[in-house]
Amino acid sequence: MSNQLLSQSTVVTSQLRTDLPNFYVGSVVSVHYKIKEGNKERIQIFSGLVINRHAGTSIDATFTVLKVAAGAIKVTRVFALHTPNILKLEVSMLQRARKANLRYLKNVKDPIKALRSKKITKTTDKISN
Repeated sequence: MSNQLLSQSTVVTSQLRTDLPNFYVGSVVSVHYKIKEGNKERIQIFSGLVINRHAGTSIDATFTVLKVAAGAIKVTRVFALHTPNILKLEVSMLQRARKANLRYLKNVKDPIKALRSKKITKTTDKISN
């Protein structure tokens, strides 16, 4: 099946999430992610800077978050955008970076201060399909 037919099928469109807020590369987000360990479930909050988005709003869309942990250790994590394991996505600072990919910030001491971006004040937009 071609990619265009797959993106227009009713099965795929029913799986797309529309409850997540709009965010861009360069935004600071907190991802509430459900983790299953054996027969237990817990919620982990991963907060950081969005350094990459892939595939826009399609079913296989992903985004990468860069977190600066204790001792200036940087941790990156890739999340699938439309997974049911993301319980909540909070955007704490909505901004748009000048570049589409911010992987170079892995080597910077304080990535949020080093980022050149435009701050956006409108936060009520949802991801449109």
